[in-house]
Amino acid sequence: MESFLSAIPSHMKKIPDHRPKNLDELIRPKCVVLSYPVQFPDVTRLLPQHKLLKPRPVVTCPSDHSSCRDEDRLMQSRCEEDPPQSSCAVQQPACGEPLSDQEKPLHIVWPHRWEHDKNPELFFNTLLKLKEQELPFQVSVLGETFTDVPDVFSSSRRLLDSQVLNWGFLSSKDDYLRVLCDADVVVSTSNHEFFGVSMLEAVHCGCFPLCPKALVYPEIFPVQYLYSTPEQLYKRLRELCKRPGIARRHVVTVDTSKFSWTSLKSQFLALLTDGCA
Repeated sequence: MESFLSAIPSHMKKIPDHRPKNLDELIRPKCVVLSYPVQFPDVTRLLPQHKLLKPRPVVTCPSDHSSCRDEDRLMQSRCEEDPPQSSCAVQQPACGEPLSDQEKPLHIVWPHRWEHDKNPELFFNTLLKLKEQELPFQVSVLGETFTDVPDVFSSSRRLLDSQVLNWGFLSSKDDYLRVLCDADVVVSTSNHEFFGVSMLEAVHCGCFPLCPKALVYPEIFPVQYLYSTPEQLYKRLRELCKRPGIARRHVVTVDTSKFSWTSLKSQFLALLTDGCA
């Protein structure tokens, strides 16, 4: 909506005559934004045991910190831009943390189109930094491929071979959902995004999201799931590699149900039928 409205004045200046004045201001009060309706399947049968045992999420608005658990706030604050002398040190497992959470490497998933606007270079550069530090992780790179596949995919596939669990488009929806349910963290590195269905699908499957603090993401995700710089993304993933139990225990404070067709159907009908349905 903002892209459309903000482009109207410059577009109208290109018209030689009969240009209505303040057209964007006249249109704005009539605008309404309806999210893309997603059909979220029941994935209960695909979820691992630790996700089935999670409590229901405490949902907050994206700008609200109040529902952040202490350990999540700690990890986020430690992994913001550090002062020159500080660093994110290795932490010992929390008291009572299940041993299996520490033994199994963090599973990171990137479920996006294999195109330049999804900024795969940032994602793979970050993973290679994690590998250089000998941090344990596994990765699934999903999504469709088209004619022009960025070279970084083939080069990164070779460099990350021992960490790769899944690579490429999965034609079966069940197989796709199974990978999302098995993953711990879902990452977006997009330079262009108006909604982000795959991120919400992954959250629906119990993944901890990490998204740019830009584009549509701050409208959907609370600040604890956002990063501002490549260095912040690296530090957040570094901490989760060291303590994967944080991601596995965390209950994401995003209510995916409000983006479902079940919730949005009545709003679409009211708008498109002028309230007659």
